[in-house]
Amino acid sequence: MIKVLVVDDSALVRKLFGRVLSSEQEFEVAFARDGREALTKLEEFKPDVITLDVQMPQMNGLECLDRIMLQRPSPVVMVSTVTEEGADATLDALRLGAVDFIAKPTGAVSLRIDEFAPTFLAKVRMAATAKLPASRRLKERVQFRAGAAAPRPAASRAEVTEAAPDAPLGDGIVLVGTSTGGPPALEALLVPLPASFPWPILVAQHMPAGFTGPLARRLDGICSLEVMEVTSPTPLQAGCVYIGRGDADIIVSKRARGLVVLSAPAKANYPWHPSTDRLVRSAMENMPASQLIGVLMTGMGNDGAEAMAELRRGGGHTIAEAEETAVVWGMPGELVRADGATWVVPLPKIASRLRTMVPAHAARP
Repeated sequence: MIKVLVVDDSALVRKLFGRVLSSEQEFEVAFARDGREALTKLEEFKPDVITLDVQMPQMNGLECLDRIMLQRPSPVVMVSTVTEEGADATLDALRLGAVDFIAKPTGAVSLRIDEFAPTFLAKVRMAATAKLPASRRLKERVQFRAGAAAPRPAASRAEVTEAAPDAPLGDGIVLVGTSTGGPPALEALLVPLPASFPWPILVAQHMPAGFTGPLARRLDGICSLEVMEVTSPTPLQAGCVYIGRGDADIIVSKRARGLVVLSAPAKANYPWHPSTDRLVRSAMENMPASQLIGVLMTGMGNDGAEAMAELRRGGGHTIAEAEETAVVWGMPGELVRADGATWVVPLPKIASRLRTMVPAHAARP
């Protein structure tokens, strides 16, 4: 039995979410009307998963999430509006420790709940299996229990240097795929990389359209690399990171002046978007596999595993995030099981691995 605490100030939303969950025998459901009530129920109900509205009176979702992660760390799925403000708050929540989010149905919620329900159930089930890093905010948790919570530490830019593997020669592209738990993982990957990193980095992060722009802007503000959302055909350049627009795909194409990255309408035969499989295959159509590096990080499902296994068989290099650091070891785990991972690397060491692999003298494609 999966115990789910639904936290929302709307009585209608609590009723509808409760009905969806109660329709499945595996869930036991409790409710809280706001963040304060949610905190009192942490010890009483001991939820396996919490769904948490971002916007609430008295104590909003971010404040409540911050306390949950100190008081009784639990897998949290944020419920957010698809607005720029809602997207920014959701990214804050993911950085604070939420494992995933779902966009609240727009308009009359009761009329769209049947369309919303399958994704909602899938995310709650996934969250129940998600792994919260034991070391995450450990010092703060200890101090909180002692009665004095400390300020949150800044993101670290430290990296671990490893022995250099066989490196590709010349120009190339780094292809990154991630899903659940991806925004913090992308931060851990990109922040340590210098502005002089010589290959462009293309990212397929599963997200709705309203969230990838704010994600790109946030990463651009904390990275030495230039980070942008792909909305039109854009020439590939060294020192740049290209984030695929949500609800579409990101692909590589060839133009008269060289390679470009562009946003393409989603294809039905690729179930997740932006699709990592489609990104990798488009790159392989335009560059030798030996000049491509695939990185597959935390995420539910298997997007990217098949194409990156093909990439490795074709002479390319691939990195799968290690199980010990992945929030959900779905996508990278499938790559490992397909014998498609050249290396299996913990998240904090992936940036260092890339720096040893990519030749410093390489130019842009």
